[in-house]
Amino acid sequence: MTAEELGQLFPVVIEEYQRAWAELYRAEEKRIAEAFALREIEQIDHIGSTAVPGLKAKPTIDILLQISECLELQKLESTFQSLGFQVNHRPENPPPHLTFVKGYSVRGFEGQAYHVHVRYRGDWDEIRFRDYLMQHSDAATAYEALKLQLAEKYKNDREAYTEGKSEFIGKVMKLAGKPETKII
Repeated sequence: MTAEELGQLFPVVIEEYQRAWAELYRAEEKRIAEAFALREIEQIDHIGSTAVPGLKAKPTIDILLQISECLELQKLESTFQSLGFQVNHRPENPPPHLTFVKGYSVRGFEGQAYHVHVRYRGDWDEIRFRDYLMQHSDAATAYEALKLQLAEKYKNDREAYTEGKSEFIGKVMKLAGKPETKII
């Protein structure tokens, strides 16, 4: 599909905060953790706007999965496929260059959407950004306002919506005490 077709099928929609998002994350975290050996998973975190209580968000549960370098990538892919996820090879993302998604079909969204961003153990900005928003309500309010504005402007262009948040995220990362590297 073209970017335009994808934008029509999966528009940017911002919803009121849902307490259920935390529960959906915990249930998926449990399913993921149970599918792997203890030494294969380093850390699992709920990231993105659905992880910030009270913040309006796209209703997609973002998960940062930090894996051990001993985990074979073929096993990782096949395990996520058995959990109902689709594999996305993302060469622009940090190693191992993978994300897994669920809740998408050729007809549009189906069920709850999840994005699992896979990384090797590290100090990732997504966690720092989430924590900063949780601790600074003024920044969370400003971020929400920006997201609402961008969602209206770029309803059918997810890439432009995401790019429109970059400057704000960079400023927050500097305030959080670390120069921005990359946030999804």
